Amino acid sequence: MTAHTEYLTFNLPARFALENITSQVEAAVARSGVREGLVLVNAMHITASVFINDDESGLHQDYAAWLERLAPFDASPSRYAHNRTGEDNADAHMKRQLMGREVVVAITAGRLDFGPWEQIFYGEFDGRRAKRVLVKVLGE
Repeated sequence: MTAHTEYLTFNLPARFALENITSQVEAAVARSGVREGLVLVNAMHITASVFINDDESGLHQDYAAWLERLAPFDASPSRYAHNRTGEDNADAHMKRQLMGREVVVAITAGRLDFGPWEQIFYGEFDGRRAKRVLVKVLGE
């Protein structure tokens, strides 16, 4: 079995952003040489996410509005106990919990084995600093 590890680094200027990282994951799979296996894509920061969905701008706007309704940004310590520690990003932690930490995608014949319209996204909920995403390819 082959194991191949790469790290993607993101430093997005906005507090909230969704970025399609499918091509970067595909490139890592190609570099691994794995033809049959799995790839794990994991956000390595507690205010960022990796998820799979459609690359459609209206859906991305809906995600932003939905997440803001469920966990609105409020830097004050009156809304979130976490912000009483001197942080201002409690909402980002909650948004990450909703969107998920990682995805696992099958690799078949050297390619990501997706359903129709599926793409891999990095979700940033507290941007403006470098964060990493682990890409771990396993297989033969």
